[in-house]
Amino acid sequence: MGRLDGKVAIVTGGASGIGRASALRLAEEGAGVAITDRNTADGEIAAKEITDAGGKAIFLEHDVSNEDEWKSVIAAVLERYDRLDVMVNNAGIQFSKSVEDTTVEDWNKIMNVNANGVFLGTKFAIEAMKENDPAGGSIINMSSTYGMIGEAINAAYCASKGAVMNFTKSAALHCGKSGYNIRVNSVHPGAVRTPLTDVEINDIVAAKGYDSVEEALEKEWAPIHPIGRIGEPIDIANGIVYLASDESSFMTGAELVIDGGMIAQ
Repeated sequence: MGRLDGKVAIVTGGASGIGRASALRLAEEGAGVAITDRNTADGEIAAKEITDAGGKAIFLEHDVSNEDEWKSVIAAVLERYDRLDVMVNNAGIQFSKSVEDTTVEDWNKIMNVNANGVFLGTKFAIEAMKENDPAGGSIINMSSTYGMIGEAINAAYCASKGAVMNFTKSAALHCGKSGYNIRVNSVHPGAVRTPLTDVEINDIVAAKGYDSVEEALEKEWAPIHPIGRIGEPIDIANGIVYLASDESSFMTGAELVIDGGMIAQ
């Protein structure tokens, strides 16, 4: 406990899944947290869970693809906490379509959130972190194993997450060469059980006639992870705490893969 005492973090897409788990863990380690999301009901609940436990948190409604909303979010966080130390660009969307089935509308929708949202979050985080005394911070961009390898039915998603990975390297080099003391890294989860994946799991249970969700997880998801199970949001959140903390002070422009061995095969 206390690994992030005195630090202030923004977590986009923090109302559920990996974002929610990350916000809770950051707060547990002493950070003041701003949870942002378009889902106001669950976002408010997550922030209240932190404050009820004695932590510091606020919720801000936020569309990460909107530049003006980013300006408002950063201003609100600086007004509340006077600084920004950690940016977790976690918000993202996914739908599974091959290149032939993907429309331009599909492509733009995923890119606007997954790629443009990370670009805007990184850009505005750098502006705020440069003003810290002393300057510095940690930017954590959520990519995916599908940002490192291909998958036939996730054309736009793979492209967006690959963009996040290489953009992160560019931003890390810029910050390092500029002497900002701002680190920028990407996180690459394997399959993780979240509300979004639960929909897919239930669809497979129905389509293939499994007796239970547990049977589907054992037969469909466990085999693709050598460690033998699907990931949980806390698995990724613990990695985000590491990147947010000073323990990772020599790490920038890197990929933190948390995938149960998925892409080692």
